[in-house]
Amino acid sequence: MTNPFFEPVADTGIPNFPAIRFEHYREAFDRGFAQQREEIQDIVSNPEPPTFANTLEALEHSGASLRRVEDVFWNLTSSDTNADLQALECEVAPECSAHRSGIYANPQLFARVKAVCEGDESLSAEQTQLLEETRRTFVRAGAELEDAQRGRVSAITEQLAVLCTRFGQNVLKDSNDYALVLSSESDVAGLPDFVLEMGRDEARTRGENDAYVFTISRSSITPFLQYADSRDLREEIYAAYTSCGTRSVDNRPLIREIVALRDERAKLLGFATHADFMLDDRMARTPFAARELLDKVWQPCQEQVAKEAADLVKCAGLEDEEELAPWDWWYYTEKLRRQRFDLDPDELKQYFKLENVRDGVFEVANKLYGLVFTERPDLPVYHPDVLTYEVSEADGSRIGFFLFDFYMRPSKRSGAWMSEFRSQSNDGARVTPVIVNCCNFPKSEPCLLDVDEVRTLFHEFGHGLHGLLSNVRYASLGGTNVKQDFVELPSQIMEHWAMEPEVLSSYARHVDTDAPIPEGLIAKLRESEQFNQGFATTEYLAACYLDLAWHGTADVSAQEIGEVEAQAMQHIGKTPLVDPRYKSTYFQHIFSDDAYSAGYYVYIWAEVLDADGYEAFKENGLFDAKTASAFRENILERGGTVDPMTLYRNFRGQDPKVQPLLRNRGLI
Repeated sequence: MTNPFFEPVADTGIPNFPAIRFEHYREAFDRGFAQQREEIQDIVSNPEPPTFANTLEALEHSGASLRRVEDVFWNLTSSDTNADLQALECEVAPECSAHRSGIYANPQLFARVKAVCEGDESLSAEQTQLLEETRRTFVRAGAELEDAQRGRVSAITEQLAVLCTRFGQNVLKDSNDYALVLSSESDVAGLPDFVLEMGRDEARTRGENDAYVFTISRSSITPFLQYADSRDLREEIYAAYTSCGTRSVDNRPLIREIVALRDERAKLLGFATHADFMLDDRMARTPFAARELLDKVWQPCQEQVAKEAADLVKCAGLEDEEELAPWDWWYYTEKLRRQRFDLDPDELKQYFKLENVRDGVFEVANKLYGLVFTERPDLPVYHPDVLTYEVSEADGSRIGFFLFDFYMRPSKRSGAWMSEFRSQSNDGARVTPVIVNCCNFPKSEPCLLDVDEVRTLFHEFGHGLHGLLSNVRYASLGGTNVKQDFVELPSQIMEHWAMEPEVLSSYARHVDTDAPIPEGLIAKLRESEQFNQGFATTEYLAACYLDLAWHGTADVSAQEIGEVEAQAMQHIGKTPLVDPRYKSTYFQHIFSDDAYSAGYYVYIWAEVLDADGYEAFKENGLFDAKTASAFRENILERGGTVDPMTLYRNFRGQDPKVQPLLRNRGLI
């Protein structure tokens, strides 16, 4: 049987998933590595003087066959893995790292890149950007170091690939291993019907009859903490969540090793800390700038969370805060929400059927950008749950393909994300993108979402639009290949439309009657938008500070995990009632790969941009064609071809202000 990775690429760009067998991956990786090594050798041995075409473009075009297998493999190890794929992942991760290091630490190749930098070729703005980004990549890989130091940087990067892979696999295992199995009615007292049904569905998938099962997936644990009357059970599942990564596995030694290696690499490359190294390639530029923004939000946030805690004490009929615990916060907050706003989450969910929310986000994209989504059940998928859509312009011309993978399953890591099976480019011939959105909604019929899950769907769809609407020449500069603290702008600005009355009236329809959501219910939703924002902001910012404590302090790896966490929280004066959104042993953003390490702050950094940017739509009209066109042309289409702040100013006509963010969160 022919390896499908060696067959011609389909016109759609969608891989032939049903034809792919496990053994095909190893063969495709080996051939991909070998082919790109040959391509790199052709570049460095070219007797012609270095030019943009024979060096930069040749490098950009190299590795096509390797990218083809990587795009499938790394997607599936996140969304539909198994024991064989996980074992191969541990093999391949360091090999990919070593292969990349072999390219970007190659002194002969770097010499050619430098020669082009120092030359006088006339280049377009995008070519100039590609040249500079490529030069930076070489420098950050150690190309300017002596041989021994450069070799050590490469070795560290390979070790980190292994350790981060193991960290993520450990979190998945520990998450899957835990189940709170309940059978008595007293244990599930207080849980509304939709939570009970979720528990029954999970029990059935695990072969448990006449029982309810709850897990530490956010979609399962959060409603349990909100409604379960049993304080002991709330404490039990909360303790399981906050000890993830330490029960059936132990991520603590991995964390210390990851942090130590990152610190060593940063020093070899001339940076004081890993945070300095990572932020040197982001909009913030320095850890000081990132902390400065966090501090601006932290102080008003603490004033707000103190008020919220006092309100919860009164709601619970307690004497003081010392009688409350973190696992009580969701429970009494839900009671207080009902008292203040007469909001019944179960009633709300009846208006957020998954298919309706999906159609709603499609409609928003149509009104803003003229996009048309047509389901294509004839195309191959990697799992039966996946739905595929062809995306077209209003004139019918193809933009690309969009895959939706909605449901949680044991083979999928937690969280929600956007990824690509093929990137957009326009270098000689236009290549259309294949984008995927993955979520972790509990699978049920019907699948009813809560408000946070609705926002998650809109958020990831915003990332999807960033990939779909990319319109660049070079793939490495397209879509979400932007500075890490800019990448969340398209996703977070998309969330704003989810709860707009005009939009809700269109897609939020009752699951049984198809009646539109009542205006009174919309009003209650709008009125409650800033409710509990002190808590939400505190748990997020605390995780940001924890990230910077690990990566912005030299030699911290020698300390115990709990000691680092305690010191970081003591330093900011965090209330003991609110834990960081993630504790270290399951903080996948910062320890399962490098991308968000020293970068969890990027969500609040981008929120300054999205809150300020959405003001333009509020001023001109939610679906104002001119504003939407400006956002598409300056943000969604341009990828990383221009400095991100320049792109933002081109769209907005001004620098972003922090006040809209603080106002949206009820902090001013």
